[in-house]
Amino acid sequence: MKPTPDKKPPEMTLLRAEHISMSFSGVEVLKDVSIACRAGEVHAIIGENGAGKSTLMKILGGYLSPKSGQLTENGKIITLQSPSAAEVHGIVLVHQEILLAPDLTIAQNIFLGRELTRGPFVNDREMNAQANVLLRGLSTDIDADTKVSNLSIANRQLVQIARALSVPHRVVIFDEPTASLTLVESEALFKVIASLKAQNCAVVYISHRLNEVKRISDIVTVLRDGKVVAERLTSELEPSEMARLMVGRELAQLYPPKQFVGKQQVALEVDDFNVPGFVRHASFQLRYGEILGFAGLVGAGRTELFEGIAGLRPAMGRIMRDGAEIKIANFHQAETAGIVYVTEDRKGKGLLLASDLVMNLTLAATRKFSRFLLMQSGAEREAYRKAVSEFDIRAKSSAMLAGQLSGGNQQKLLFAKMMTMGPKVVIFDEPTRGVDIGAKGQIYEFIAGLAAKGMAVVVISSEMPELIGLCHRAIVMHGGEIAGEVAGDQMTEQEIVVLATGIARKAA
Repeated sequence: MKPTPDKKPPEMTLLRAEHISMSFSGVEVLKDVSIACRAGEVHAIIGENGAGKSTLMKILGGYLSPKSGQLTENGKIITLQSPSAAEVHGIVLVHQEILLAPDLTIAQNIFLGRELTRGPFVNDREMNAQANVLLRGLSTDIDADTKVSNLSIANRQLVQIARALSVPHRVVIFDEPTASLTLVESEALFKVIASLKAQNCAVVYISHRLNEVKRISDIVTVLRDGKVVAERLTSELEPSEMARLMVGRELAQLYPPKQFVGKQQVALEVDDFNVPGFVRHASFQLRYGEILGFAGLVGAGRTELFEGIAGLRPAMGRIMRDGAEIKIANFHQAETAGIVYVTEDRKGKGLLLASDLVMNLTLAATRKFSRFLLMQSGAEREAYRKAVSEFDIRAKSSAMLAGQLSGGNQQKLLFAKMMTMGPKVVIFDEPTRGVDIGAKGQIYEFIAGLAAKGMAVVVISSEMPELIGLCHRAIVMHGGEIAGEVAGDQMTEQEIVVLATGIARKAA
């Protein structure tokens, strides 16, 4: 049920985009787009990756100026030359990308550029106190004096939300705010959005999670290829119809059939594994042909566990590959053992956004594409051609920069890059984060295809429907420890939440 304020004033448009068009390098990404942001209303903008959603949000937030069209506030034309200019009008944007200074604390990031002072000195105590209030409002117990570099991707996203809400606001724009959040953190955000509605703020909400769009929004605008193809009351749309409008066709079943029979050889066994400060005494087995899910709340230790297994952070414990104990102290030793970790942070850790697609594809396996210390351009080009075909990477040219691809195509490029190493055990961390429903289906087919070929697969995900629909069983973590395992009929959202919140434990 959607929370709504008891009393809502007559409809009032706080911000309107009128006939907005935008192009980059001669390619038109928005074509005559108009939307209205009304007081006390959540307006959802949905569409596939590359549909123009984020570009539209950056125009509303003052980060970009449109090629044509205009913005009006309460009926008056306004020009937004910068995000600071937008903030003067009470317009704030929570980015999908993490735009924080990693070497500063949470409080310093929240108040960056508008620091609180006491006399001639910065008042760190007051900034920490106010930042902690904002963080508690998002149901997180992280401390405001923590350095951002020490935070998970999910907690960094919560900091970005807190930062936006620290500015006086009338229009709040969320661009994929729950992409890295689990159910509990998302619920806290939905309460914040309900409070914004009650205060007669206008909320603009972009998400690929159509069930949450159905739940929290009042009106939905659908973008396809830079154009508005539909604007409907949310009450008139089901998620399946939203998906059809987004892609312009009927979608097949989202999750491929599960084929694992459960008798294959153990590919990876982890025993009494510890990642200092994050994970304690973790033990589990993974078999060839299996897709094993890992669930848990933000801070549960899922990512840190597998970064430790993949040699990306210090760890202690026993790792067995095909029954033989191995030592992994770095990424290259993991690669030699046939283990690859596909990071959740494709922009920060997975890809070189300012480099071309061929370089990104072959970078992880330079030994495979080099001879006598020289890269073989012919082999690289052939690998790129195969990757484009196999992973359906949609790019105009191999000379494009990775940062110019849509989110879904960046994710496919990252997958292709990691597959060049010829792994036997593949760990996917949030594989569909920030990816539209059309690309999600392709990614699920690809992951299921790896398992069908006999690889052993781990999927770390904050989306419980994804874990339930794709994985053969799921291990749930809570507070740095394995809380239990669910499979078969017990693999439900309720069972996962019970374990993830520490209410109950089951033997794994």
